[in-house]
Amino acid sequence: MSAADRYLFFSHMRRAAELAGSAGEPAALLRRQALYLCSYDTAPDTGSWLADMRRRDPRPSTGWTPHWADTRSVAASLTRHGDREPLYSFIRHGMGDETGEFANLNYWAYWLGVDRIPSPDDTFMIKRSGSSWDGLTLLRKLTDRLAPDLGCIDLNAHSVWALLTARRGLLAADPELNRVLDNRVTALLDSGAISTQTRRELDSVHYGLILNM
Repeated sequence: MSAADRYLFFSHMRRAAELAGSAGEPAALLRRQALYLCSYDTAPDTGSWLADMRRRDPRPSTGWTPHWADTRSVAASLTRHGDREPLYSFIRHGMGDETGEFANLNYWAYWLGVDRIPSPDDTFMIKRSGSSWDGLTLLRKLTDRLAPDLGCIDLNAHSVWALLTARRGLLAADPELNRVLDNRVTALLDSGAISTQTRRELDSVHYGLILNM
């Protein structure tokens, strides 16, 4: 795309996100997807625009709310522009209880295609038991996302830790996956790319890998 076309595209995406934000719950998916695409805009004001969209959201409460996925998407998008604090806040609050953790795993399974059951709205995140997706398949896909250069690495690493906490038998299922996961975890622990909380969680994952290798 030319510079002019990119400018036009992202201008339309911003407008769609703003209009969808005023339309309430029926337009939640449109707003979330538009915000996600806007995070790839390299314009110098993108970070401040995303931050402004975040300020329009209700403050995150502990666990899942109807605004949960929107808050998650905006927080992850802001990491592409150097602001990781909203993501840290979301991990503390949006996944601060069992319901929020479970919603996150259901969200990943659905978004990554591990859970192929269609859903008409976001409530599947808290209504599905997790029996509609395979934990080992989800672990493989999340392992692929443990790269130090990813802005949302703390969310990805936390999700691996939460999955292994919820499904404790996974590390006994695939020795080759354990080897790959151990390499990724070790690289992250040796890097300066993760938060203190993420380091504690990955230390726990690493210990579990040692016991199963």
